[in-house]
Amino acid sequence: MADPSPPITPEQSRAARALLDWSQERLAEKAELSGGSVRHFEKGRQPLSPNNLAAVRAALEKAGVEFIAENGGGAGVRLAKRSKGKARK
Repeated sequence: MADPSPPITPEQSRAARALLDWSQERLAEKAELSGGSVRHFEKGRQPLSPNNLAAVRAALEKAGVEFIAENGGGAGVRLAKRSKGKARK
């Protein structure tokens, strides 16, 4: 069964990493990918496979990123509202 979530863009990946203060290497580690895969994806040089794109999205979502779908104003990202005392890992 296909993931109903729209694919994330390289721009969303970069913005999400910035919100989390993550390097490309950290994202690659969390998504269990190579650093080169993340670098090439974010620079628009090479698309990720659907499975790898889902892994990137899952890693970022697990860290608290919410992806905002294209709604006429452009796709985006934001941090989920956190309950008090919940620290980022």
